[in-house]
Order: sequence, then structure tokens, then C-alpha cells
Amino acid sequence: MPALTLPANHPRRAELSEEVHARPPQPLTAPLSASYMVLYTGPEEQAADRAAIAALAARFSAAEPSEGATHYSAHLGPVRVIWERHTEFTRYTFIRQSGDERAPFDNPPIAEAPADWLASLPGQVIFAAHVLMLNTPDEGAAVDETAKRLFGDAELVGARIASGGAVALTSFRSHGDGFNRYLIRNRSLTPIQAGRLMRGLLEMDTYRMMALLGLPAARDLGRIMTAREQELAGITHEMADGINSDESGLLDRITRLQADIERRHSQHRYRFGASEAYYGIVQARIEELREQRLEGLQTFGEFVERRLAPAMSTVEAVSDRLESMSEHLARVTQLLSTRVALTQEQQSRLRLAAMARRAKLQLRLQLTMEGLSIAAITYYVVGLIAYFAKGSEVLGMPLDAAIITAAAVPVVALALIFGLRRVRGRLGKSAQED
Repeated sequence: MPALTLPANHPRRAELSEEVHARPPQPLTAPLSASYMVLYTGPEEQAADRAAIAALAARFSAAEPSEGATHYSAHLGPVRVIWERHTEFTRYTFIRQSGDERAPFDNPPIAEAPADWLASLPGQVIFAAHVLMLNTPDEGAAVDETAKRLFGDAELVGARIASGGAVALTSFRSHGDGFNRYLIRNRSLTPIQAGRLMRGLLEMDTYRMMALLGLPAARDLGRIMTAREQELAGITHEMADGINSDESGLLDRITRLQADIERRHSQHRYRFGASEAYYGIVQARIEELREQRLEGLQTFGEFVERRLAPAMSTVEAVSDRLESMSEHLARVTQLLSTRVALTQEQQSRLRLAAMARRAKLQLRLQLTMEGLSIAAITYYVVGLIAYFAKGSEVLGMPLDAAIITAAAVPVVALALIFGLRRVRGRLGKSAQED
């Protein structure tokens, strides 16, 4: 076959292609015991997480994880350690290829890790569990002496898993050492199937806990939302009934309320969205178990859904309330802003009308003053002409002072009126040009 020349690869092609192979399940052969621990960590602790697993590998002279790795698996002493880094948490799995039915959790695989290293791990424990996997070819009793010894009087949850290929039991309770417990009886599963089964059970519990992180925030926010909704109802009541005429004050109150809601919305949006996503993963893991009921026991799906679904409904309801109130506040703010704008427009119209009235009064006063000014100027100018005429008579010029003075009155008055009109016209034209 001739070599083909293809277009350039997308820069993320290899990375995305390998994503489906990331974190593959470990093949497991019973009997074995495992310790599983999930630490709640943030993105800022990514370097510390990698440094921690590198330090553990160095103590056992094993190869360290590569730079930027999010998954690491190696035999460290008598146990196999699996490290997985996720967005919000880090998982450690310690597997020992032996399982003692009598006291499997007295010396768990995690005890092989150095105590000082274990205590110094970054993050906070959000979930931890011990697993005992045994080979049990025959059906046997679901709750036998081994199960009673491991779980005591705790109410058990369990089912046949993988279409009857195994039986799994747990109490979903933390024991004195801070770890939950799982008992898996492998009947006919291959090593890869057994690895997927244990991984699925532990991930179901992990994501159940991560999904529940949104519940405390939802409960606290629910109480705050009730108070904010009552405050908003009071504001809309004042607006509708015209109780408070200070619309600018109302607008200030509602914008402060809107800012508070938007702040809380941005604070909790990620947590609520993450809870919804984790809940979807829990449901997917339960479905992958392919459970069959054991007589007298709740299945994993029944137990988890009965307790997790109401919690997720609470988270969803509070998230919806927050979104709805944000939209309601936006509408009320827009309505109130429109009312304030209309009020300001009406006030501006009233101010303009008052200014127009004052301008008319000023114009009338100005015309009156112009009339008085013309009379006064005419009086003084005519007086000067009279003095000139009288002086001419004394000098022997043939002028009648009385006639000249009388004739000068209308001439001076008309000249002043004409001159003022021309000046006013020029000023008006100059103002229009500006």
C-alpha cells in the first residue's frame, strides 16, 4: 500500500486519542486487600501532590512519575500504589496481594506507607475505604460469619454484581479507623473485570461524597434566599402600591440586593454545577455495576438514590431559585430604572417650562427697561440739542430753540429705537451661528 500524505495533525490529536486509555483499571486477582483514600485538594496543590507521590517512590527506590503526570502506578515494597490526580481531589490506592478473612483490616495495605509521609500529604480526607476481595466459587449465604465479623451489627447494602459474577457488600459507614469497608466475593470475574468492579464501587462512593459537597452550601444559601426573596417582595409591593415615592432610594436598595445575589451566584455556581456533574457520574457507575438483588438487602442503586437524590434535588432547587431571583431582579431593576427615567424626564420638562416662563418675564422686563432707556436717552440727547439751540440764538444765529428742541424729540427717539433693533438683530444672528 503506498504511503499516504495527510494534512497536518491537530495539535491535540495524540492527547485526545490517549484520553480513553487514561487511568486504566488494574487487573486484580483474589484474594487481596486494598486501602483507598481520597484527599480533597485544589488546583493550587497540584505540584505538592506530585511531589508527595515522588517522595514515596524515592523511599522505595522506584521510578518517579513524569513531569505533569496525573496518574502513577508502581510496586512499592509489598504493595502496589496507584496515584490519580483529578481537578478537585487526589486518590491513593494501596493493594496487597493477600487477604485474611479473620482480621483483614487490622493491618491494611496503607499501613505499609511511612507514617510521617502519610501525615504530611496535602489536602483533606473526603473519603477512605478498605476492600477485601475473596474467591468464592459457590453462591453461599450473602451475609455469612465473615460479613458479620467485618461489619458487626451495621445494616448492610449489597447485590450480585456484573450479572452475578461477584457479590459485593458494604455498610456505607465509617469505622473506628476512619475507613469504610467493602467485601467483594469473586465468583467468575476475570482479573480485568475484578479491577473494574472494585474501581467502580470505590468511584461510586467517591463521587457520591463529592456530589454532596454542594448540599451544605445549598442549605445555607436557601435560608439566605428566603430573606432576600422577602426583601424583594417588599420592594415590588412598594413599587406597585406607590407606598414609597423615593424611586431613587428604591433603585439603590434593589441594585444592592441584585449585587448581593450576583455575588452569591458567582460564588456557588461552580459548586452546584460540579455536584450535578458528580451526581451524573454516580448514576453511571451504579448502572455499570449491573446489579441483581440479594434477598433482604438494598441494592447499591436503591441505597444511594434514596439518600442522594433528595440532596441533589435540594441543590438543584436552590440553584434554580438563585437563577430565577437573578432574572427577577434584572426585570425589576429595569422597570424601576424606567420609572426613575420617566420621573426625571417629567421633572426636566417642568424645569424647562419654569425656565421658559422666567425667560418671558425677563424679556418683558428687558423690553420695559429698553423703553425706559430710550426715554431717558432721548431726554438727555434732546436736552443737549436744546442747549445748543439756545446758544446759537445768543450768538445771533437765526434758530428758534423751542422749535429745534421739539423737532429733535421724535428724531432722536426713532433713531434710538432703530439702533437698538439693529443691535438686537445682530446679537440674535450671532447666537444662531454659534
